[in-house]
Amino acid sequence: MAKSRKQKFKPSAHTPYHRPSKAHDHAVKHAAKNQISGPLRQHQIPTIPFEPTHRILLVGEGDFSFAHSLYTSHHCENLTATCLDSATTLAEKYPQSTRHIQELENATSKDETAKAKILFGVDATKLGKGGLGSGGKEVKKGDFDRIVFNFPHVGGLTKDVNRQVRHNQGIAELLVNFFKAALPLLASNGSIILTIFESEPYSLWNVRDLARHVHLKVGRSFKFQAEAYPGYKHARTLGNIEGGGGWKGETRDARTYVFEKQDGEGRQEQETSRKGKSSGSSDSDEDD
Repeated sequence: MAKSRKQKFKPSAHTPYHRPSKAHDHAVKHAAKNQISGPLRQHQIPTIPFEPTHRILLVGEGDFSFAHSLYTSHHCENLTATCLDSATTLAEKYPQSTRHIQELENATSKDETAKAKILFGVDATKLGKGGLGSGGKEVKKGDFDRIVFNFPHVGGLTKDVNRQVRHNQGIAELLVNFFKAALPLLASNGSIILTIFESEPYSLWNVRDLARHVHLKVGRSFKFQAEAYPGYKHARTLGNIEGGGGWKGETRDARTYVFEKQDGEGRQEQETSRKGKSSGSSDSDEDD
C-alpha cells in the first residue's frame, strides 16, 4: 500500500498567523545575547502574525522601530507605516526615528520590488477618508492583509489607576472608530491586529467587547514577545524620557489580539484549532 504524502504548508496572503523558524532563531539569539530569561530562553517559538507576502498597514507607529524590524528581519516589504505626528514633531519626540525611517527609505530605493512607504499625519480613526496621510495617497478598499495598531494610547501622566481609567475613557471611542475605519481597507481574509499591555488600566478596556460593536471577533490571542522583532523598542506616547531613564515597555507583559470579521469568510482553515471549545462561547479564540 502506497504511503500517503504529507502536504507541505505554503503560507499565503490569507494565513492568519505562523511560527517561522527564522523569527524563532532571531528571538532566541537576541534573548541569549541580552541575557533575557523567560519563555524565549526556554525555546518557546513566538507567534508572528505576518508573512513576507502580506500587505501590511501600521498605524500609530512611535519611533518606527517595529516597522523597521518587520522590513529588515521578517522581510515584509509591502509595508505602509504611518504615525499621527508630523515629521518634525516625530523627530523631536523620538530622535532615533530619523535613523529608522532613513534606513527604510534607503532599503526601498535599492529594491525595485519593495513597496515600503512612510506616511505622517495619519489619523487611525480616519483611514481612507480623502487619502491616507499628508501626501494624499489614496487607499483602495480591501488593500491590506494586516492592519496593525500596537499599544494604542491617548497619553496621560498620572500613575493613579482610577484617574488613568477616567483619563482614558476616550480609548473606547478611539478603538471603535479605528475598527470602523480599518474594516473597509481589509482584504477579504484580512485581519486587524491589536496589541496592548496586560496590566491595568489596559486590561480594563475590554477590547473584545469594543470589537463586537463593529462585528469583529477575536480569532486568536497570544503573548506579544518583543524579542521576536529585533531592534524593536517600545516608544512612549509622550516621547522619549529625558536622559534615557529606565522605562522599558518591551519588557512588560503584553497580548496581541487578531480580529477577524464575524461572518468568518475565508477563515475555514482556523476551524480545526477551535475544536474542544465550548459551543456557547461568543469568542472562540485560542489563547497562547
